[in-house]
Amino acid sequence: MTARAIEGESAGAAVTVDPASGEAEEPGGSDEPEEPDGLIEPGGQGEFGEPSLPDGPGGSAGPGGAAAVGAGAFTIAADGSYAARLTLAGQAPDAAWFPERWTLDGHEPYAVPLPLDQPEEPDSDVLPLADGRVLIRRRVADRHAFSLLYPTGPGTGELPLGALECADDTPLTLLPPSPDGASAYALSVGERSTAVWLVAGGAYGPEQVAEVPGRCSGGVWLDRAGRMLALDREPVGGGPVKAVAVDLDRSGEVTPLLQITPDSNDRLLLADADSGLLLIRSDAPGHDRLGWGVLGSCLPVRFPECLHPADLAVTPFAVQPGQTLMPESCAVALRIDGAAGSWVGVWRPAGRRLHQLAAPEGWLAGSGLWTRDGFLKLPYVGRDVPCGVALLQAPEDGERGAGPAWTAVAESGMQPSAAVAPLPVCKPVPLGQAPLVGRTAPG
Repeated sequence: MTARAIEGESAGAAVTVDPASGEAEEPGGSDEPEEPDGLIEPGGQGEFGEPSLPDGPGGSAGPGGAAAVGAGAFTIAADGSYAARLTLAGQAPDAAWFPERWTLDGHEPYAVPLPLDQPEEPDSDVLPLADGRVLIRRRVADRHAFSLLYPTGPGTGELPLGALECADDTPLTLLPPSPDGASAYALSVGERSTAVWLVAGGAYGPEQVAEVPGRCSGGVWLDRAGRMLALDREPVGGGPVKAVAVDLDRSGEVTPLLQITPDSNDRLLLADADSGLLLIRSDAPGHDRLGWGVLGSCLPVRFPECLHPADLAVTPFAVQPGQTLMPESCAVALRIDGAAGSWVGVWRPAGRRLHQLAAPEGWLAGSGLWTRDGFLKLPYVGRDVPCGVALLQAPEDGERGAGPAWTAVAESGMQPSAAVAPLPVCKPVPLGQAPLVGRTAPG
């Protein structure tokens, strides 16, 4: 065990943005279908497993983040209702860090500052729950302390949840928000195993719910109940990294999830609940590539050329929900990083084309969420816009760049809930062994 619980502690202005007009053609872009689309045949090796919960209905791929929550991240709740981040107030050298909660599911976005009597350290992590409270993890000496923050009257309320004592400076990271909206989990990585801790939503403070052999990273939820968690695991003693599924209701039972070839590093980045679409990163083609597959499908993993543009880094961050049993129709939002900065990509498996679009100025790069009807919400902060959300309608794959990408939505701004307190100075198995269950494979 790499950490232990401490005994005796209580449990915007969304306005029209003027981006560069139209789309930028991706290198080698074409309206013609790609052949052969960079696919990898199963060849007798396992790839994706269909979650099958032994004591209830079968699970499906669900809301999940591509990576564990990191310091300074803008994190969106699993249901898209709230978001949270650490932000700075004041001018250097007296600037102070404090948590900030964004409300995203109303008619207009607004932000609520949650400062306490002491400024926060910049290495603290925050994570929003579906009820509007914000979990914060702080490093206090050799402990990781957890609390829930919420607006109350003119100030901020705090509910301490307890702490974890970590030996040998063991790293601990928050996992992406749980699909149930009420729980929060963290990973504590040791030399030979990784502990999964329930740090919010339990009865008695931090509670270890699983211990996985090997060193784990990432974190993607595979069902809507917050039971099946996918982690990228490096075996004890070294070896290729493979995504595995951890059943948190069965004491952390581990089953293989993703294996393209025996020697490839295969990581899971995103999983979609409705369609079963999986976004992966693997070096099975010979070097790291972004690819896609379908949970429980016997179809091969595909690595489209359009997702591998020269001299650009492409990272998916959101999948369009509501495309039941239609993984090839899902719009995927991607962060594209190059020498000129960061901008937005939109891609569908069926379209085989990467649309490259200008991001709103001040975009909190790598963050955003889709609506079911195909609109992408991108949070941004500007000089006169402390809390903004720009709206992008997903382009059709037959469209050429014509017209603005962004549309105007309701005005908004910083709207605290009260006077602002002043700041002080199912169990997956390998694809080769799992037939389709309750899902029609795309043709």
